[in-house]
Amino acid sequence: MTDQSTNASWGGRFSEPTDAFVARYTASVEFDQRMYRQDIQGSIAHATMLCKVGVLTEQERDDIIKGLTEIQADIEAGNFNWSVELEDVHMNIEAALTAKIGITGKKLHTGRSRNDQVATDIRLYMRDEIDVISAELTRLQQGLVDLAEREADTIMPGFTHLQTAQPVTFGHHLLAWNEMLERDFARLQDCRKRVNQMPLGAAALAGTTYPIDRHLTAELLGFDAPTENSLDSVSDRDFAIEFTAAASLIMMHMSRFSEELVLWASAQFQFVDLPDRFCTGSSIMPQKKNPDVPELVRGKTGRVYGHMISLLTLMKSQPLAYNKDNQEDKEPLFDTVDTIRDSLRAFADMVPHLQAKKEFMREAAMRGFSTATDLADYVVRKGIPFRDAHEIVGKAVAYGLETGKDLSEMTLEELKQFSDEITEDVFDVLTLEGSVAARDHIGGTAPDQVRAAAGRARKKLSDR
Repeated sequence: MTDQSTNASWGGRFSEPTDAFVARYTASVEFDQRMYRQDIQGSIAHATMLCKVGVLTEQERDDIIKGLTEIQADIEAGNFNWSVELEDVHMNIEAALTAKIGITGKKLHTGRSRNDQVATDIRLYMRDEIDVISAELTRLQQGLVDLAEREADTIMPGFTHLQTAQPVTFGHHLLAWNEMLERDFARLQDCRKRVNQMPLGAAALAGTTYPIDRHLTAELLGFDAPTENSLDSVSDRDFAIEFTAAASLIMMHMSRFSEELVLWASAQFQFVDLPDRFCTGSSIMPQKKNPDVPELVRGKTGRVYGHMISLLTLMKSQPLAYNKDNQEDKEPLFDTVDTIRDSLRAFADMVPHLQAKKEFMREAAMRGFSTATDLADYVVRKGIPFRDAHEIVGKAVAYGLETGKDLSEMTLEELKQFSDEITEDVFDVLTLEGSVAARDHIGGTAPDQVRAAAGRARKKLSDR
C-alpha cells in the first residue's frame, strides 16, 4: 500500500517521503504556474481525444472538461492554492481536478507523462507569447514608419565611426531601424513554425500502448503536426534556444536604438526630445532629464544574451531522453519572454512621440564636411578619375579646416583653386538638400524615396 506521505503522482515505489528541503528545491510550481492556461488547454484536448478513441466515456470526458474549466476560473479569480508539495503546475491542477470530480480526475493522465505534458505546455505557451511579442514588434514598426514618413525631409548627419559621414534624413535613419525589426519579425515567425509541433503522445519517452490519436490532439490544439520521434519529443528544447537567439537579436537591435536615443537626447547632440513620461529626473540636479527607458533596454540586453547561453549550456551534455535538468529551461525562457515583450511595449509607446529638433540636426549636418563625397562625385562627372577627385576634395577639406569654412561656404574662386573643372553648378550638390535629393534610387536618402519606402513598409505591416 502506498505511503500517503509520499507524492501521490509517483510515490508507490518509495518507502519514505521526500525531504522537505528537497521538495522545495526540486519544485517548479512557483514559476511554471504561469502555464496554467496551456496546461488546462492541453488536458482538455487530451481528454477529448481519449474519449474519441474509447479510453474515456463521454460522461468522464465532460466531467473532466467541466472540472478543468472551473479550476481555470478559480485560478484567474485568485482562489486557487498552489502547493509546493505537488511540485509543479501539472500536478497541482490534476490534484485539484481529482478533489473536485473524484476518481475520474485520476484517469486524465492515461496515455501521457509529465514529460510530454510539460513539453506540450511550453510549446503552447511559447506559441502564444511569440504572437504577443510579434504584435508588439509590429506596433513599434508602425510607429517608426509613421514617424519616418513625417520626417522624410528632416536633414541630419549620417555617421560612420560616429564621425560625420554624409547627410541623410531622420526619416531614412528611422527606416533603417525598421529594416532590423523586419528581419526580427521574420525570425520570430520562422521560429514559431518549429515551436508549433506537438510532442503530446510521446509519454515518458517511448510512446504509449493506448490507442491514442495524436493527429486529432494536434488538430484540437492548433499544432501543425505531431512530432515524429518520441525520444526527441520529450527532450528537445531547440525551439526554446532558437527563441532566445531571436530575442537576443531583437534586444541587440533595441540596444542600438537605445544608444542612439541616449546620445541624441543629450545636450551635446540635441537631436531629439523624449516624452517626459519615459524619463526621470535627478534627486540632486534639478536640470536633469534622464532617458531611463532607453538606458534600461540597453541594460536588459545582457540578461537575454545570458539566458541564451544558459539554455545552450543546459542542453549541451544531456543524453536522451528527458532529464531533470530540463526544469531549468523555464526561468530563463520566461524572463526572456517578459523582457523582450516589455522592452518592445515601452518602445512602441515611446517612439511615435519622439520630437525631432530639426534645427540642431541640420546644424550638425553642416559640420564635418558631410558633402565631401558629393563634391568628389561632381568632379568625377567632369571627367576626372575618382582617385584624383578624392585627392582634390581632400585638399579642399584641408583648406576648409584651415579657414573654418564648410565646402558649401567657400566661394567659387576658392573651390576652383583645387580644380578648374569646378563651375557655378557645384553649389547644387554642396547643399544639404541637394545631397540627400541626389540619392534618388530605391534605398536612397531622397525624401521621395523615403516616403516611398515608408509606403512599402506600411503595406508589409498591413499584410501581416
